[in-house]
This record gives sequence, C-alpha cells and structure tokens, in this order.
Amino acid sequence: MWRLLGGIGAPVLAILAAIGRVTIFAGQTLRHVVRPPFYGREFMTALAQIGWLSLPVVGLTALFTGGALALQIYAGGSRFDAAAVVPQIVAIGMVRELGPVLVGLMIAARVTSSIAAEIATMKVTEQIDALVTLSTHPMKYLTVPRVLAGLITVPFLVGVGDIIGIFGGYQVAVRSLGFNSATYLQNTVDFLEPLDIVSSLVKGAAFGGIATLMGCYSGMSSGRGAQGVGQATKSSVEAAAVLILAANFILTGVFFSV
Repeated sequence: MWRLLGGIGAPVLAILAAIGRVTIFAGQTLRHVVRPPFYGREFMTALAQIGWLSLPVVGLTALFTGGALALQIYAGGSRFDAAAVVPQIVAIGMVRELGPVLVGLMIAARVTSSIAAEIATMKVTEQIDALVTLSTHPMKYLTVPRVLAGLITVPFLVGVGDIIGIFGGYQVAVRSLGFNSATYLQNTVDFLEPLDIVSSLVKGAAFGGIATLMGCYSGMSSGRGAQGVGQATKSSVEAAAVLILAANFILTGVFFSV
C-alpha cells in the first residue's frame, strides 16, 4: 500500500516542484525587466528572430488552415442547408481559436526550441559562466530580451495570421465554392466583434511569453553535454505546447464564458 502511494505521490511531487521552479524563474524575469541595465542590441536581435523570421511559417500555416476550414465548413454545412455560414465561421474560428493557437504552437516549435538549444549550448560551453565573470547577469542578458520580444511580436504575428487565414478561406470560398466576393467580405466584417480581436491579441501575448520563457528556462536548467542540450530542447517544446493549450483554455473561458 505504501509502495503504491509512493509511486503515485512521487510524480505528483515532481510536477509540483517543476511548476514551482518555473514560477520562481518567471518572477525573477519580471523583476529584472524593470531594473537596468538594458541590452537593446539583444532585444532587437530577438525581435527579428522571433517576429520577422517567423512570418513565412506563420503565413503559410494560416493560409492553408483558413482554406481547409472553409472547405470543411462548406462540406459539413451542406448537409443541413447551412453552407452560407462559411464566412462567419471561418472568421470566428481563425480569430478566436485557430489563429492564436496555431501561431503559438509554431512559435513553440521554431522559437522555443531554438532558444533552449542556444542557451543550453552556452551553458555547456561555459559561456554563461563567462558572462558572470564579466559582471553581466545571464538572466538580464539572455532571458529578459527574448521574453520581452515574445510578448511584443507574437500578438503581431497572430494578427497577421488571422488576416491571412481569413484570406485563405476567402480565396477558397470565392474561387472554388461559388461565394460572392463582396458578400463574403461583408459577412466577415459584420460577424467579428472587437472582443474577438482583443482576445486574439491577448492570447498572442500570453503564448509568446510562455514560449520564450520556457525556452529560456529549459536552456538555463539544462544538463551538461550534448545529451543535456537535446533533452532541454525537447522538454522546452513539450512544456511550451502544453502550457499554450492550457492557457488557451483558461483565456477562452475568461473572455467568452457565459
């Protein structure tokens, strides 16, 4: 009996300990955000890497998702004589859910893994120790610029992804499904509400913060050697993806609970 309880309790305690470590790391990051010095060059580099260089994958993902969503809704709606709702459902589906979540997961796949591998490699090669020797706080130099860049750029990526996703649905609906162009656009504009757009951008900021924070945390806490770098990269993406989906559920409940 005690062995069974111990087998159940050990993983639970390990999860709680990991949550505590991440929470402490996030609190330290927030504390360092408002304290000088500030590393503007690192911040600008992070903006380019997280924002600008992520545009192609975000755009292609949103475009194909919007087109596939239009096809699915039309095929499903045709069974109940409700195919005319394609513009409305594509718009609300992309802006409220698919846009932010897909962008967040793409950022987790592309950015979180990159940050974790980069910082873990720096730790293995003792570059982080060198920063300390040079009186440079590793968290202020490595973590703060990346987290701030994620908080700022990912909402813009989500906005771009929403627009491209709606455009993908529009192209499929107009060119393949016989929808009138002007009517489709008017239905899209009339159906969306300001709260939908606000919720999408807030989710983007939350997902960007989660993705970059988990990349930095995993890199900073990685083990030694090539195996440690690989494990840090894998665990960072897994944790970021799960936390993004959990945060999406929570934020959806906050914004759209009845």
